[in-house]
Amino acid sequence: MWKSLIFIVLVLIILGILGYFFEKINFKLPGDIFIKKENFSFYFPIVTCIILSIILTLILNIFKK
Repeated sequence: MWKSLIFIVLVLIILGILGYFFEKINFKLPGDIFIKKENFSFYFPIVTCIILSIILTLILNIFKK
């Protein structure tokens, strides 16, 4: 139990650091929704979420076995 909790925390820390650096280099995949108007902007990274979900599922399935 503790090993999985530590692993999850480490993964979240790494994702946070990567998210910080990707924000600096303006990391956007084709298919992400970005709407910008006068005083309103909306960004929904749907393709990025799908890719991260697939990668995390593969990683967790490898560690589960």
